Parts: sequence; structure tokens; C-alpha cells
Amino acid sequence: MKKLAITTLFILSVLFVFSVTITNPMGPAVIPVTGLLGNVVDTQGVEIEVSFWKDESEAVALLVSNQADFAVLPITVGANLYAQGMDLTLVGVHEWKAFYLIVDDVSKFTDLSSLKGKEVYSPHGRGQTVDVLLRYLLVVNGLAPDKDVKFYYLPPQEIVSLYKAGKIEYAALPEPFSTLAVQGTQGGIVLDFQEEWNKVANSNYGLPIAGLFVKKEILDKNPKLVEKVERAFSESVTWANTNLDEALKITNKYLTIPIPVLKEAMKRLKFEYINISQCKDEVMFFLNTMHDFYPEGLPSLPDGGFYYK
Repeated sequence: MKKLAITTLFILSVLFVFSVTITNPMGPAVIPVTGLLGNVVDTQGVEIEVSFWKDESEAVALLVSNQADFAVLPITVGANLYAQGMDLTLVGVHEWKAFYLIVDDVSKFTDLSSLKGKEVYSPHGRGQTVDVLLRYLLVVNGLAPDKDVKFYYLPPQEIVSLYKAGKIEYAALPEPFSTLAVQGTQGGIVLDFQEEWNKVANSNYGLPIAGLFVKKEILDKNPKLVEKVERAFSESVTWANTNLDEALKITNKYLTIPIPVLKEAMKRLKFEYINISQCKDEVMFFLNTMHDFYPEGLPSLPDGGFYYK
């Protein structure tokens, strides 16, 4: 009877193992989830699968089709999806540093006033994070975007190629593209956007770039599950930071970016998981700023239901 009871308990424990999927962006954002990918963190009995998305529409499709339960998203993307009716909850923020200004000759730059009369290239199109951030910082420093400084947009890979060919003077890029661009050139990284943001926002952590979201239906049904996934995600971020060489070997299975480039880029990337209860003010100030300076990109601000409690 005792053996039968143990066997029954084992079967029941197997039956009640929860399995969830976190969908995560490709790129350097793979690094923080290497602890999960390498099965080196305690998931407390929850089976956590990590899938990857290459663009926002793919992330949305995975969430809508129930192929993902959690998602790592830019904060602005999550806020817009929430405004459009997708019940997402921001659990915490883990990416705080990524954006830099590069110039082909560092002697040309002293501060943001050096950009007056210049052209700056940034990725994709108007409204992405570094574009809105630069526009905001220019205004704070007394310059008029589009008048004092001209903006141009291209895919980051093209910006890197044109910069290396000597056809671009200034570019505002996320890592690892800023590292890729300046390597082997006479140029350099001259501005840390996060430092400039901190001067204005008085943030304790940096710029709230991306974080962990959960579908609200999962949070409502099983809040304990969300706690376990959050803890495992947080431990994965910590593991990657403290075991960087191992983390980069795992990352190398998913990305074509050379390990030395990623290792150099990590000097200017900051991944630190902070529960939203500790950084809600930073996120709200960031979203308010994005909304004020580019309402087309962030038409409305999320209400209290957006934030995990």
C-alpha cells in the first residue's frame, strides 16, 4: 500500500507540472534568458520553454494564438498592445541600458549642442525608443528636432555599413550595433543615452527599455505560477551576468554576432531584473515622456491594470 501511495503521488505530481512558454526577442536580449536555455536555474517544477520573435508582429501572433504565455517586450510595445485591448501585465523590467551615440571623429563632439546643424541616423523609423529619446534630450538641451538636427532612418545593419564606409557622421544605435560600427574605425561612442536620461529622470536604475509581460488570464488563474516564472526569469538574468562566458556560448547557438563583439557590447548593456513594484515610477515617467514627444507612437497611457501587483 505504501508503494502504491508513493507511485500515485508521483503520477499526480507529473500530471500537475505546469508548462509555459516565454517568447523573447532575438539579438542581445537572448543573453538574459541563457540561464533558462541552459537549464541552470531552478524553475521550481515549472517547465519553461523559450521561443524567439524577430519582429513585434510575430510576438503578437504568438501571444494571440496561445503559443506564448509570457513575453519579453519593449515597454512601449507592451503599453501599445495593452491600449489596443490585449490583456498584458508588466511583471518587471530587466533591460536598462542599450543606446549610444557614435560619431566618425570624437573630436567633433563635446555635448548634445554639438549636434546643431548635423544629421543623425537611427534604426528603422520615427518613434522607436532611441529616436524619441534623442528628440526629448535635444529639447531639454535647447535644440529643435527636425530643425536644428535632421533625422534619417535605416535598418541598423545598413547604418553600420554606411558608417564604416565613411558616409555617416552621427548615428544613434543600440548595442551591439554601436560596437560593430566603431570597431576598426577612427570613430567612437561619445554619448551614453542612459546617463543623459538619468540626469533628467533621476532614475534609480536607468532607462526602462524592456521587461517581462504575462497574459492577464494566466495571472488571474494562477498567480503562484507567475511568481515562479518571474523568480526563474530573474535568476536567469543574474546567472547570465555572473557567468558571462558560459552565457555567451549558449547565445552563440542562436545568434551570428561574434562572441567577442557581444562580450564588448555587454560592457554597455545593462540587464538587471527589477519587479515593477520597485520601478513603477521610472516606467510611468518614461511612458509619459514617450507619449508627450511622440503621441503617434504611444497614443494613450496605460491605466493601473497594466502593472503587476
